[in-house]
Amino acid sequence: MENIILHKAETRGNANHGWLNAYHSFSFASWYNPERIQFGALRVLNDDTIAAGMGFGTHPHDNMEIITIPLEGDLAHKDSMGNTEVIKNGDIQVMSAGTGIQHSEFNPNTDQQTKLLQIWLFPNKRNVTPRYQQITLSAADRHNKLAQVLSPNADDEGVWIHQDAWFQMGNFDAGITTEYKIKKEGNGVYAFVLKGNVTINGQELNTRDAVGISETDSLNIKANTDAEFLLMDIPMNY
Repeated sequence: MENIILHKAETRGNANHGWLNAYHSFSFASWYNPERIQFGALRVLNDDTIAAGMGFGTHPHDNMEIITIPLEGDLAHKDSMGNTEVIKNGDIQVMSAGTGIQHSEFNPNTDQQTKLLQIWLFPNKRNVTPRYQQITLSAADRHNKLAQVLSPNADDEGVWIHQDAWFQMGNFDAGITTEYKIKKEGNGVYAFVLKGNVTINGQELNTRDAVGISETDSLNIKANTDAEFLLMDIPMNY
């Protein structure tokens, strides 16, 4: 029997620091919920809004795959590997923290906020050499179909990470349906709705709602309104 966990938008943790308004799908920083620690290898899904000119000072990470997807505005990134980049809406960035990295992230604009998703996955290999990757995605590729934006394979579409995970993004018009086949036996999918109303395997989801589905091999997806969403196909036992 498939196993479904529903996470409505309003059940997320929230920390509003003024310069940062963060919503946490899983326990993070000062927000702790023993029932919301992780979904398989997915440890963090933060939905952040950063005020103009503000950001995160230099801080360390290790042994985590960190994926950043800007949704609005820009994010300036600087790290101990020597990367100095700006990631924009339409880009996806990944860092394999591995043996350890330090980085800072801030909103370089003085006149607009930045919105982003930051996602952390546990890796399938510890203490790898840290790495950085950033690509620009095409919104047209996901109009009324799923577009792969992340995989375990450097030769495949999207960015790659040290984990048997596949991310898909969809930008569907109202009434569009599709089926998604889970990529690896034992994986589950955590689906997060960026905007709109979507039904996935009978669960109706609104903007910023999420559903975790495991013990199944496929998803039936219908956009009830114009909708954007992210599917994260991830190992449940990593």
